[in-house]
Amino acid sequence: MLIRRLETSTGFRSWRRLFAFLPALLAIAFAKTAQAEPSPRAQQLLARHEAMQAQLAASPMGRPLTVDSEELPGGLRGEVFAVVAQPFAQVVQGLSRPGNWCDMLLLHVNNRRCRLLEGEGGERSVELAVVRRFDLPVESAFILKMAMRIDAASPDYLLVELGSDNGPMGTSQHRVQVEAVPLPEPGKTFLHFSYSYQHNTLARLASQAYLATFGRHKVGFTETGQGSNGPDYIRGLRGLVERNAVRYFFTVDAYLEAMGAPPAQQAERRLAIWYAATERYPRQLQEFDRPTYLALKRSDRSRMQGAS
Repeated sequence: MLIRRLETSTGFRSWRRLFAFLPALLAIAFAKTAQAEPSPRAQQLLARHEAMQAQLAASPMGRPLTVDSEELPGGLRGEVFAVVAQPFAQVVQGLSRPGNWCDMLLLHVNNRRCRLLEGEGGERSVELAVVRRFDLPVESAFILKMAMRIDAASPDYLLVELGSDNGPMGTSQHRVQVEAVPLPEPGKTFLHFSYSYQHNTLARLASQAYLATFGRHKVGFTETGQGSNGPDYIRGLRGLVERNAVRYFFTVDAYLEAMGAPPAQQAERRLAIWYAATERYPRQLQEFDRPTYLALKRSDRSRMQGAS
């Protein structure tokens, strides 16, 4: 009788309603806490963005994008940091699916064929056929097989890594890494792209010989001073790795931007975006005209479709 009176009392009913909503309230509180406290890797990348805001805003690239390079012991590394006008969820959708990476990498003019491979344990890799110069036939390409690792478990951080221990012409330890984190500004994502490799003495000397002769006019993106005709840019091996890092970053950037087009138009849209990006920096990147690039890449796509 006493229990029944308690159950029908106003105070008891209020407490019972409160306990009924308690799991939902705890879930909301947990979500807000998780949102307020980014994961450690996200915190590191956000701190990098915070430190680079002035540099990004004043970038001579014409957009919030910076390029850097470093000569490593026995190798080179090129890096791109950029704010892209894409929501983080779309970046994750585009970059965390292994099958999308061949469509990205084939935008680079030197990559002529790509296959996604899957091992017995579920390990994935991409097999690239790469030519030394864009005007060489695909039959002359060397094969670069890069293992793939994708970490998309965190709701506020994405990491994609491609790596190969062996490379062509005296190179090794090829590494491509992409990190992404959402920014507080809606629809914006901060990307860090890194491209590196090791080279032996013969490969280094061959690159230096090329840069001293046929490639003597080629420059990178890092400004080293002011000349009579405008900025002076870094040359040599660092200029070489900067050019390639930017070309590869543009493959990722073009893929993400083209995701907004209808599916049937995305392949052509990616080509147009990638080439237009290289046109903005003719001194560093322009080596072929638009019709040549489009014809080459359409031929590559046709070949890939015929092989599948």
